[in-house]
Amino acid sequence: MNVRTPDPNPGWLSEEDLFEARGRLPMVYVEAVPVRLDPLGFVNEVGTLLQADEDGTMVRSLVSGRVIYRETIRAALLRHMEKDLGPLAFPQLPISPVPFTVAEYFPAPSQTGFTDDRQHAVSLAYVIPVTGECEPRQDALELTWMTPEEVLSPGVQMEFSGGRGGLIRQALSYAGVGF
Repeated sequence: MNVRTPDPNPGWLSEEDLFEARGRLPMVYVEAVPVRLDPLGFVNEVGTLLQADEDGTMVRSLVSGRVIYRETIRAALLRHMEKDLGPLAFPQLPISPVPFTVAEYFPAPSQTGFTDDRQHAVSLAYVIPVTGECEPRQDALELTWMTPEEVLSPGVQMEFSGGRGGLIRQALSYAGVGF
């Protein structure tokens, strides 16, 4: 009888398997717009991640990542919030796993306005308040907190990749921020 040590991450795919899967099926992602709230619960800051893309161009992005096999949406959100913002961010996960929108990313420009050169992805998007200290991790160079007006300015909106500027606008509208 062959006894094996259980895989601690059974939902992970090898790089080869991931490449193959991305070419054949949509990948499920979660995305989070981290926000800070004032005492009345209104959004007063929005967190964005500054990263370098493959060309070395600086782009703004959001907390995001794949949902792995047998993982709940809430667990995926928490894992990616901690991965991208650090263990002391203290995200306040939503009571319900219903997203404010579903963003459909395609490898080429499409009617959705969202692109991801690597794959077809379906992303469940959330506005997540954070109350703790945030430190960018993984491939982010910086976490920038901006007012809603700043993050919606044309200059900042142009810095988002793959249509995520539009996702920020939807998130702030969902959160009741008037523009």
